[in-house]
Amino acid sequence: MYEVAHFIGGARSTGSGRRHGEVFDPALGEAVGRVALGDTEDVNAAVAVALAAWPAWADASALRRARVLMRFKVLLETHQDALAACITREHGKVHADALGEVQRGLEVVEFACGIPQLLKGEYSEQVARGVDSYSMRQPLGVVAGITPFNFPAMVPMWMFPVAIACGNCFVLKPSERDPSASLMIADLLHEAGLPEGVFNVVQGDRETVEALMRHPDVRAVSFVGSTPIARSLYEQGAAQGKRVQALGGAKNHMVVMPDAELEQTVDALMGAAYGSAGERCMAISVAVAVGSVADALVARLAERIAGLRVGPGDAPESEMGPLVTRTHCDKVRDYIAEGVAEGAQLVADGRTLKLPGHAQGFFLGASLFDHVQPTMRIYREEIFGPVLCVLRVPDFEAALALVNAHAFGNGTAVFTRDGDCAREFVRRVEVGMVGVNVPIPVPMAFHSFGGWKASLFGDHAMHGAEGVRFYTRLKTVTSRWPTGIRAGAQFTMPTLE
Repeated sequence: MYEVAHFIGGARSTGSGRRHGEVFDPALGEAVGRVALGDTEDVNAAVAVALAAWPAWADASALRRARVLMRFKVLLETHQDALAACITREHGKVHADALGEVQRGLEVVEFACGIPQLLKGEYSEQVARGVDSYSMRQPLGVVAGITPFNFPAMVPMWMFPVAIACGNCFVLKPSERDPSASLMIADLLHEAGLPEGVFNVVQGDRETVEALMRHPDVRAVSFVGSTPIARSLYEQGAAQGKRVQALGGAKNHMVVMPDAELEQTVDALMGAAYGSAGERCMAISVAVAVGSVADALVARLAERIAGLRVGPGDAPESEMGPLVTRTHCDKVRDYIAEGVAEGAQLVADGRTLKLPGHAQGFFLGASLFDHVQPTMRIYREEIFGPVLCVLRVPDFEAALALVNAHAFGNGTAVFTRDGDCAREFVRRVEVGMVGVNVPIPVPMAFHSFGGWKASLFGDHAMHGAEGVRFYTRLKTVTSRWPTGIRAGAQFTMPTLE
């Protein structure tokens, strides 16, 4: 049983030591570690350290901040295999998928290394006689990130590199289910030369989140998680004058047109639906089969599911690992049972999986439902597990209407060989991230990540230019220098003519 601590003021800390939780290896189904659960005292300590470090860090040149991140990037590349192994041990995803997670986070670090260019303002000379106007972006102060279990390295790295590059100090509250990656990241930042107090980690649960949300010195909060919590945190933060970007749930559709290349489409669906056991906010959980493609699509998916290799994430042959906790595994099982009760056709039942030597592990096989209806709960709600629902529609317009009618608008994709069809889908679909023959359209770091409707609360998406805007305040200056000739008092609104 290893211990997972906080990281406050440049060093690991046991904090108040009042509360602890268990960390599980989901492949074994047993506790392997103990994590500190922070309370108000721990949050206050982390925020105080961050607030004390902020003036000097904000005053540091953008070049200096970028160079720290450059050193961190090199260290991250050197230790990425160890970080991926840590993720696999506590989350359960296969090692190759964990490496991919680290890589996508590293790309945001690379983006943030260009912060001197990204922070440049605008300048307008002679907006009036002898008057110039210019703008600048300045950091907010202490900001916080509250991140989910499904990407314990990537999602924090979608937040803090941009935040600290802009001159803020950061307090991370990672998921208590797989907390160790946060400490590895903190150690690497410290080794890279990040000043003490600029990056802090407070492990914890709901009590820790609530302490961060009510702290008056936390100026902004970034969150990724379920829609009910995202909405609640957005409302709480906005009421207190905090900036909030809160990314919520998803029900991502892939529209499969009759002209789609079937083998390519099935490959894409298998990876997008069952990769990481479906525990991705961008996972495809709905296939919308248009017209005549439905029977062939379902038959081919059923064949591929039968050969899917499920096993521990550290086994080289595994294509899909366990779910993160027993509670979540049972919840997904309940959804499958409810889908059957609602009348959907269960083509593949992941509940039948038996894995020798891992009877206590949190494993489910891949499940596939056909003839799902929009009124069914398995369609309306985010299952967050290895369950794919197939809905059949007669034509493109019906498929588009189905996607647009759903409460979530995180990601979607269309598979087709028809350029006009793809263009029309991209233009008219009411979803924040769209793929054309790309199943999981996660934007690169120099673009921004964010959904629509109940998938995002707040005015800014994550990382990219949107991230820079979120973690800075705009200041506009209008400047005139005296010429030695006094014009006297002015009692009317200046027009700068």
